[in-house]
Amino acid sequence: ATIMRNRSIISGIDWWTIVLFLVIALFGWLNIYGSSYSFDQTSIWDFSNRAGKQLVWLATAVVMGGVILMIEERAYDVLGYIFYGAMILLLIATPIFVRDIKGSLSWLTIGPISLQPAEFAKCFTAIAVAKYMSRYGYRVRDLRDLTVPFLLIGIPMLIIMVAQRETGSALVFISFLLAFYRQGMSGYVLGWGVASIALFILVIRFGGVALPIGLGNVGMLISTLFIHMIVLGVLIFHEKDLRTAIISAIGTAICYGLGLLINIWVSVDFNYVGLASLLYIGIYLLLQALKQRRTNLGWMVGFVMVSTLLCQGCDFAFHKILQPHQRIRIEVLLGMKDDPHGAGYNVNQSLIAIGSGQTTGKGFLQGTQTKLKFVPEQDTDFIFCTVGEEWGFIGSAGLLLLYLALILRIIYIAERQRDKFSMIYAYCVAGILLFHVTINIGMVLGLLPVIGIPLPFFSYGGSSLWGFTILLAIMLRLDAARVNKMQG
Repeated sequence: ATIMRNRSIISGIDWWTIVLFLVIALFGWLNIYGSSYSFDQTSIWDFSNRAGKQLVWLATAVVMGGVILMIEERAYDVLGYIFYGAMILLLIATPIFVRDIKGSLSWLTIGPISLQPAEFAKCFTAIAVAKYMSRYGYRVRDLRDLTVPFLLIGIPMLIIMVAQRETGSALVFISFLLAFYRQGMSGYVLGWGVASIALFILVIRFGGVALPIGLGNVGMLISTLFIHMIVLGVLIFHEKDLRTAIISAIGTAICYGLGLLINIWVSVDFNYVGLASLLYIGIYLLLQALKQRRTNLGWMVGFVMVSTLLCQGCDFAFHKILQPHQRIRIEVLLGMKDDPHGAGYNVNQSLIAIGSGQTTGKGFLQGTQTKLKFVPEQDTDFIFCTVGEEWGFIGSAGLLLLYLALILRIIYIAERQRDKFSMIYAYCVAGILLFHVTINIGMVLGLLPVIGIPLPFFSYGGSSLWGFTILLAIMLRLDAARVNKMQG
């Protein structure tokens, strides 16, 4: 019976996903050797260097994945909350028993092995989220239905960000929004996320620029008008409610008109004028939502309220929550500071390395920027610059196509699931991988702030490789169970 069961599992495994995983991981191993290579090294099989260590991590990851495929698939659903609770306790305990490493309190040392529990937290959070949202009769009808899922991702996110001081690892939990959206979460929430990022950038970038008239700053003025433009755009193009849009616009114009008029005699703080205009539009939309019983208008009221609080809290978050090195990186990215030898050094050297590779690259082990160690963290967070320098545009594009194929394959697997638990979990996996690839490549290319997250299956490190492998293996096990049920 055991032999027949193992054969059925093997026949149900999605081998295309495993092939993509192995190709990416082996290509990553070659680039780890290339990025950490020094001229006195003799062999890629030398286990004293990083390539040799990564090969050990990869071998153990494959074995670990095989073990996971042998575990009964129901265990992940039945024990989901227990896994999650144990993970939360581990995250809380980690800062207490570890030492500070580059400002982070997230690395547990067990003998010769150092592990980062935050890398495994994503997997167990995905299981807990999938378990809760797959309950019988559960549907995402409004924001209240998302309260518990938001708490499930918010608790580990807050612990990792505040207690362990790992902003990059914490932000990855935003990727769960993809699974929420697939389960019926309103597109307004995703719009909130994009708008929140834009507001943060506007407030931080222009918050120190004074208005030419009255008091206040350009950042708050632009942010307030940005919120109004989004509301009017949704009312006109999505809700087709021209009347509400016109009344909202007139009220906003009156607020600013009165401010300009009073400013002739007395200096007016236009930050407060903007808040007054947002208060007006929020109250008006709330009254219309209650009167007409329109849920979409209620979502817009929530957007105005959250955006207003965000505008007021951005400056506090930027100066009180973010670490000094994180603030400098954002300021360099936004053009507020020029620090080519400090915070901007990594990105500048990375761009030089990638650009020097041109179309076909300099060749394996021929990169000068990486061999001479100009790029810090070039085998971990910045390993993509090694691909660009030694394999060129063709190699870089090929790697991105491999990631695209893997993510699309996972989405395909998610859509063919027969139960909600497996589908939601698979979408969580797709979202996590998509977030990691997008942010990592974006920061290496200087398009996003450097927040320090690895390239999945590619960057050097046992914790990330094990974490992603467990994440993927559980999904494959759940998918194999689907195939077996169909055959049965």
